[in-house]
Amino acid sequence: MRLRGLLFGFLALWSVGCTVKPQPIEYGSDGCHFCSMTIVDRQHAAQMVTKKGKTFKFDAVECMMNHLKEVDQGTVALFLVNDYSEPGELIDAENATYLISPGIPSPMGEFLTAFGDHAHAKSAQEGNGGDLYTWDELLNRFKP
Repeated sequence: MRLRGLLFGFLALWSVGCTVKPQPIEYGSDGCHFCSMTIVDRQHAAQMVTKKGKTFKFDAVECMMNHLKEVDQGTVALFLVNDYSEPGELIDAENATYLISPGIPSPMGEFLTAFGDHAHAKSAQEGNGGDLYTWDELLNRFKP
């Protein structure tokens, strides 16, 4: 009976440690996993969560995209990006629309911005120029 209790306790702790969910980004103190810069921009940050629950935070979408060149995407459960129109709000990266425009600087100089709403991205493009991308198109652009 005691062994069963220990086993149950171990499994409960193990399952908590492997929860697949995003972690809050502590702007101004968390560092980017890729470039080590402090994450301060609430409109361009990103996050990856592995299937084992490990989180990786990035100061810019382009840092996450460049980090993807070094990992097996099959190990990733969640790709998240800040919605430019809703600063600090993490959204599903695979459903976002991306704008690369010199009119909207991003932390690492790639001018890459994510939008949760395609209409907002289109409006930003009309005001700033640039090109719109889907997630798959962005993956192709950042291929090694």
